[in-house]
Formats: sequence, C-alpha cells, structure tokens
Amino acid sequence: ADLRHWLPPIADGTRQSAALSKAAADASGLIAGTPVVLAYVDVACTALGAGLFDRQRKPGCSIIGSTGMHMRLAETPDEVLLNEAKTGYTMTMPAPGVFAQMQSNMAATLNIDWVLGLASGILAAQGISRSNGEMIALVDGWISSSKPASLIYQPYVSEAGERGPFVDANARAGFVGISSRHGYADMVRAVFEGLAFASRDCYAAMGSLPREIRLTGGAARSPALRKILGAAVGAATRTSEREEAGAAGAAMIAAVCVGLYRSMDDCVAEWVTPLLGKAEPSDPQLAAIYDRMAPSYTLAHEALRPVWRSMAAAKAN
Repeated sequence: ADLRHWLPPIADGTRQSAALSKAAADASGLIAGTPVVLAYVDVACTALGAGLFDRQRKPGCSIIGSTGMHMRLAETPDEVLLNEAKTGYTMTMPAPGVFAQMQSNMAATLNIDWVLGLASGILAAQGISRSNGEMIALVDGWISSSKPASLIYQPYVSEAGERGPFVDANARAGFVGISSRHGYADMVRAVFEGLAFASRDCYAAMGSLPREIRLTGGAARSPALRKILGAAVGAATRTSEREEAGAAGAAMIAAVCVGLYRSMDDCVAEWVTPLLGKAEPSDPQLAAIYDRMAPSYTLAHEALRPVWRSMAAAKAN
C-alpha cells in the first residue's frame, strides 16, 4: 500500500520558505511576512557550521558531546563506503548531491562525566564539594602525569550499548590491562584514549582515515582531548571560534534560501572558513604509540561481545 499520504511533503530549506502569518507575527512579536525556513536535522547543521563542507580538503568532522558523531563528506552516492556490517548513517547535506556519511558512538563525554564523578563522589563522602568544572580543570594534570596507552578503556558506558561502528545493545564499558601500578590518573587518561580509539574505529569503518578533523562539541575545548584524538587518528585537528556550530548551520541554510548567497560554497567561504582555528598537527611519537595499540582496542571489543551477551542473559534470568 502507498502510505506516502500519511507523511508531510519533503521541504528543502535551502530552496523553500514560507512567510510568517499575521496571527503568528502577532503572537511572537515578529514581523508578518518574515521568511520561515526549515533547517536540516541538528547533526547536519552542526557538521555544516563546524566545517565538514569543504570539497577541497575533505576533512573529517567529529562532534564530541554526550554522544560522538564522526563524519566524512561524500560528493556522490558512490563515495559512501559501507563497512561489512553496513552500520552508520548517510544524510543529505544542504547542497545539491552532497552527503555526510556518519558513524556514531552512543556515549562520548558521558564517559568523562562518569570517571570524574567517581572522584567527586569520594570527595563528597568526605564533606568536600567539587563542581564538574573544578574536576575538569584537573584533567590535563592527570593526563600529563600518566603514560600513554598503558591501559585500554572501552567507552561503552551508555546502558543502551553501542551503535557505531558495531551495533550491540549489550556492550558495556570496561578497562583492560589494569595492574597494581595503575592509579586514578591512568584511568582518566585511558578514558580519553578510549574516546579517541572509538573515533578512529568509526573513521576506519568509512574508508581511509582523514588527514584533518574539524572538532566541535563541549569536549573539543580540551587541549588534552584534541592532542590524544589527533594522535589516535593520525590527523591534524581544528576547532572553530564559533561556539554554536549547529545554530550557525541552520542560519546558513536560511541565508542561502533567501538569496544572501548564490550557493552553500559561497556561504561557507564567509561563515565557516575564516573562523577555523590553526591546525594542530598530530604528535608523531604519540601517534606511533597509538598505532601499535589500536589493534588491541579492536580485538578487545570483539573478544568481549560474547561476555556482554552472557552477562545480559544472566541479568535477564
């Protein structure tokens, strides 16, 4: 049966708009006739504002927020490279024939919140209160005092499991390789490295690793995270001076729609490119360490899948 009549028509925000009605204008205080533009989904808008739409450099783009989104630009459907499990997403970008291929970690900064929460919880039990911001300020010190890749952390702390680059609702977080010499600083570093290896895992599922990654999201402000992620992927990292990449992307769609720019390429040239920070090159020594450890990270989550399945079955019974 043809059920399309149950769905609203598809509107392309770069080409279609509607005028604000008088009733809506009176209720909102805006001017009647103001163009109302439907932006794309939040992930596509954030990718646009953060710098994914760069036909020359073809950078990767990662959103490191509560979840982790890792994207590459595809200018034709044939450039979308599926992994064996055929996981991930492909979304249209607000430009004709251009797509964003994506792999997504279910949990990104949730892992950081968890490991910092362990310490703040212990302090709270002693009557010492520390805000999340105060705990985050200590991270760089902990990371600099610990050795890279001395532990493996699987960052599947979400109770929903994992969705990229593999799908497993039973996946759970954990450390591999703890010994009596490891301390809290080592665990903090391992959590950051786990997020970086998860990013590498996602990019590898979409083809070759990018040479440059445009970073956005709350954790992109962390110099430690940028250095670790850049080394794990072997890519230079760049951030934007603009804080709200998603809002910028939505505004860019409107700007093209109402004719302020002839194309999205022209809009990006003024709205995005000038605000990109200087590329931070990947640390070659750290990258070499992570290159040696990356296969172990992948082997760990492959080996643990039957364990997760068995644990889930035991809890269900």
